[in-house]
This record gives sequence, structure tokens and C-alpha cells, in this order.
Amino acid sequence: MDQPTVGILHPGSMGATVAACAVTNAAAVLWCEAGRSPASATRAERFGLTAVPTLRDLLNRSDIVISLCPPAAAEDVARDVAEHRFTGVYVEANAINPERVQRIAGLLEPNATVVDGGVVGSPPVGGKTPTLYLSGPADTTERIEALFAGTAVRTAVLGTDAGKASALKLSYASFQKTSRVLVALAVGMAREHGVDQELIEVASRRTDSYLSEPQYVAKTAARAWRWGPELEEAADALAAAGLPPEMLRAAASTLARWNDAKDDGELTLTDALDQLVQP
Repeated sequence: MDQPTVGILHPGSMGATVAACAVTNAAAVLWCEAGRSPASATRAERFGLTAVPTLRDLLNRSDIVISLCPPAAAEDVARDVAEHRFTGVYVEANAINPERVQRIAGLLEPNATVVDGGVVGSPPVGGKTPTLYLSGPADTTERIEALFAGTAVRTAVLGTDAGKASALKLSYASFQKTSRVLVALAVGMAREHGVDQELIEVASRRTDSYLSEPQYVAKTAARAWRWGPELEEAADALAAAGLPPEMLRAAASTLARWNDAKDDGELTLTDALDQLVQP
């Protein structure tokens, strides 16, 4: 099979590193400079991605396009692609609920072939090996598997029904991300009463408890601007299934208190807990 040309929308921290893995088996991996920040340009250059001036250029040259952007922008990005009548493979890899995947498929098909995707794990750098779950037409998911063969991005196909990969991603995110929000609340409550160290000691007796690793709170705060919208998506998926969404909406509301901490790598546990407290 000939090596495909791949376009990445857009080279954020996850998108750029996933795209860098695709470079191994692609003729080229393209990104669009229009409207992107200097930070995006720096990431793209670092990971060996090829710049093109416009979205039209990217779509005209790409056989496969991978969308990895903040959840709220997923449909706008797909709509922009649809306006150009893209005819290749569109991998919808954002953390969005299955109903939105179906809407995006409706925007792009029948011109393009849409594959549902969901990345579980951290960006593929420093030995990290996330899994890109896929669902969609078998011949098309095989092409995506081949694209990442032998790289730090593992792939797993869940079937041919669009929405399965996103459902798995949000099901996992519902626990993984919400549990870290609960750590912040639990440690914050204990700190108010002067028993936070005792709480951590109790929790440390369980090796599988995030409470024994409260340093995750600061990391959660720095990522809250992305995680909040993701939990709103998961809440929508729960509601669609007749399950109560309030827990996830409440967690998203808590994360919103950390919006000012966006990507702050210097944030401490104390700082993060203080930002949760409203006067």
C-alpha cells in the first residue's frame, strides 16, 4: 500500500505528538499555518510536520485527515472541512459524545469516509504509549492501523459502528478525570480541618487510590480548560442513555474554577486548592 499524505487538525500537545508518530508511515504529515499560534508552529517544526498556508491546501493534498482539537471546536472544524468537499478519510479523534460523531459524519459524508476515534492515554512522548481506539468501515480502519504500525500510538478497532470509539473514550474519561476532581475536593475539605496529611496517609494504604498521589491535583487544574468540556460531552452521553449526568456536570463546574490555570506547569497543590475556594 502506498504511503498516504496525512493532515493534522490541529497540532496541539496531543495532536502534534500523534502526528509525529504518523510521520513514520506517511509520505508527509501536513498542518495548516492559517490562524495558528507561534506555539503551534514551534511544536509542528519540532515534530517534523510540513506547513501549508491554507486549509484548502491541506485538504487537497491529504489522503487522511486527523482531527484532534478541543471538544467544543470539533463540529466547527468538521464544518470547515465539509465546505471544501474533502474526499479522503476523516478521523474524528476528539473527546466528543457519540451523537456529535454522528452529526459530524452527516456533515462530511458521502464525500469523505468518517472514522470515529478516541485517544486513551497521555501524548506519545517520553515512553508513553496511548491507544487510538477506532470504529468505522473495516477497510478504512485498517488504513489507520497501518499508519501507526510500529509507533508509540497503539491502535485497537472496536467494530464498524461510528460512535463506539468515542463512547469508550468518554466512559473511561468519566471515571479517570472525575476521580481526580474528587481528590481535590477531598483533600481540600481535609485541609480546611487540618487533617489533610492524615487523609493522604489513610489513602496511601490503598495503592490504587489517587488520594495517595495528590500531586495530580495541580496537573488536573492545569488541564481543566480541556477536561471540563470533555466531561460535559460525557454527561450528554449519559443523559442520552437515560443515566444521571449531574455528577459529571458538577465535576465540569468544579473544573471551570481552574480556567485561569490553563497549562500552568508551575502550579502547586496549594495553589490549585486555593483556586477552588470562592470568597
